Parts: sequence; C-alpha cells; structure tokens
Amino acid sequence: DEITHMRRLTGGASRETWSFHVGNEQRIIQRQRLTSPRDMHVEVGVLEAAYAAGVPVPRVLASSRDLDGENPVGTQFMVVNAFEGETIARKILRDDEFASARKTLPAQFGTALGKLHSVNSEVPGLEDVDQIAFYKEHLRDCGQSHPAFEIAFRWLEENKPPVGRRCLVHGDFRMGNLIVGNEGLRAVLDWELAHIGDPAEDLGWLCVRAWRFGGAFPAAGLGTYDELFDAYASVTGVRPDPDVVRWWEILGTLKWGIICISQAATHLMGIARSHELAAIGRRVCENEYDLIELLTERTQ
Repeated sequence: DEITHMRRLTGGASRETWSFHVGNEQRIIQRQRLTSPRDMHVEVGVLEAAYAAGVPVPRVLASSRDLDGENPVGTQFMVVNAFEGETIARKILRDDEFASARKTLPAQFGTALGKLHSVNSEVPGLEDVDQIAFYKEHLRDCGQSHPAFEIAFRWLEENKPPVGRRCLVHGDFRMGNLIVGNEGLRAVLDWELAHIGDPAEDLGWLCVRAWRFGGAFPAAGLGTYDELFDAYASVTGVRPDPDVVRWWEILGTLKWGIICISQAATHLMGIARSHELAAIGRRVCENEYDLIELLTERTQ
C-alpha cells in the first residue's frame, strides 16, 4: 500500500516521531537520534513484552532490530500502530467528555500495572539502579543546597523497605503518558525510562501529588489508594503494601524535585533556552513543601 499523510510530530530530545498512513491505517514511526544514550532496541523488547502480558500499549509492527541488511531509515527505528485519544491531564480530569472514563480509570491503571509487573527480568538491556544513590549524586552534581531534600534522603534511607520482587517497571506511569478515551484507558506511552525495579515504584509514582494535576484523590487525582490497590490485586493476587507504596511516593516526590532543578539548569546554562524549562524550575519549592507534608505525616 502507498504511504501517505507523512507529518512530523513533537517529540523528545532522544528521537524523532512521525505519523503516516498505510492505506487507511495510521502508523507512528520513531527514529532514534544519534546522540541518544539508550538503545531503542531495548524499548522494542519492552513494548513486545508488555503487549504479550496484556498491557494496553502500541504494538510494534516493524523495527530496525529485525533487519538483516541495509537500514533504509539510517538509524534505529520502530513502527507502531497509532491510538486516538487524549493525553492532557487537565482535560481528562475536568472535561465532561471524560466523565465516564474518570469512574473507571483508577481501576484500569491498577489492572494495567498488575499485568505489566507480571513481566520479570527477561527483557535484555534493562538496568536495575539504586535510585537513592543515583538521585543523591544527581543532587550533589547540581551544586545547590536543599535541606528538605537532604532530610528526605535521610528518612528514605532509615525507612527503606526490604528488597522485594524485581520486575519490569515503566518508570514514568502517570497522566500525560497515557492515552484516554471516553471509555477509559486506551494505551500506555513513553517507555524510555523502563527498567527493572520494585513494582511499588510505579504505584507510588502515579500517586505523587504533582501527577494529580489538582485532582482531589491520590491515584492520578482520580481514585483512592484502595481502588488502585484492589484492581492491582485482582490481577496479581497480591495486594500492595500501603507503607511500601507510600515510601515510593515520597521517593517519587523527591525525584521530581531534583528533576525540576536539572531541567531548569538546562535553561539557565544555555543548553536549551526554554520558558517551559525555566518555569519547571519554579516547581522545586512545591516538591519541598510536599515532602515536608509527607514526612510530617509519617513521623507523627
């Protein structure tokens, strides 16, 4: 079939993203930039494993991993099917169009994560990183003093839960990286940060206050912890430990605060001049406040 409607989409620094049609079917191709630090073939393996486990993800239709000869694209690439739907959290949380979806999404999130975490460490190329050590070093490299973050690191180290089961973790499972229709969750996107880790990491990250986007409830602003955990347990047979998930929620809040510092530094150092990056820097104090609230709650 003829390829038509080729157009460039907005994308991150690590890849180019294009939309096109083959006949009447829409497809997406992502092309890795030569400066990207991560092998795109790892993400191909992650998507295939998640799809096989029943997670709603784009299906890999073709990739450079399977080429024996010359690569017509010139660098690593993958082609996936496209999904219609909304990713903007503000609209999903507030627009009438998604009123029905809001009732089902918390359980759908729990179900999707339960299926994802059934995938063990068989995907080649994934790392299992000590996140406390990684982000401690990251904060030190920023060269800024943030006492609230230092206190949080100390609390996290003193209250670290025992190392549990290791599995495939999305790494950025939150509103903004999920395609939603009026019936609910359609697809999970943005797998660049997938790694091997504790399954509670994804649950805690979803509940970080920044990813509630003003919603009243902890699970993505839409649902209670119980709704999320019950749906997760319906798939895995094991209900998440609320204290462990809360530990990861605190770590997630700390991580996002440090990422905000890093993104602002990208602007301030002239690496990428951006009003958006500059504005993100102003959110560091929000995470400091959230950490003080969370730690006060845990130590009372």
